[in-house]
Amino acid sequence: MGLNERQLKTSLDALAGIEPAFADALEQAGYPEPRIRDRGYVTLLRTIVGQQVSVAAADAVWRRLDETLGNPSDPAKLLATSDEDLRAAGLSRQKQGYARSLAGLVASGELDLDALPEDDEEAIAALTAVKGIGRWSAEIYLLFAEGRPDIWPAGDLAVQIAVGRLLGHEDRPSEKDVRLIAEPWRPHRGAAAIFAWHSYNMKVI
Repeated sequence: MGLNERQLKTSLDALAGIEPAFADALEQAGYPEPRIRDRGYVTLLRTIVGQQVSVAAADAVWRRLDETLGNPSDPAKLLATSDEDLRAAGLSRQKQGYARSLAGLVASGELDLDALPEDDEEAIAALTAVKGIGRWSAEIYLLFAEGRPDIWPAGDLAVQIAVGRLLGHEDRPSEKDVRLIAEPWRPHRGAAAIFAWHSYNMKVI
């Protein structure tokens, strides 16, 4: 599960001691609510379903997919479902491929979501072996579903904008810049990311 309210507050208070700009921003924006998702296959499948569509559209497709599969938590159900039925549920050909890649890896045991590597980069590599799961999706999963405290999705546009605002930059810093800026924030970068979305006022997943 993701970082809870106490963990978030502890990390953000630590960040306020490291970087005074955090202290000022916390006074203005307040502490963010926890962003917690369930660990496992269903959360990653929902991530694939929600790619490049609105929240409302993703919810509608998920409801149809749920009805089609009967038990969406069982990857074997998806593997046994025809392309036609998946398309009728709202999955494009590309997303069908991504969903089948995930279901196949989980069903075969090649991807064990209950035993991902403890090293964050190794865990990201394991997740991005799934077609359609890029680094951003892997980082979001590890932060929200596993509560890993130092995940830092520096490639996220909202994070870049929020960090730039926080530190008074005229221009949005690049991914490389954001990674360098956040080095002193270890091991609290996950909380920094959640606060960045909170201050940017953006729902991620």
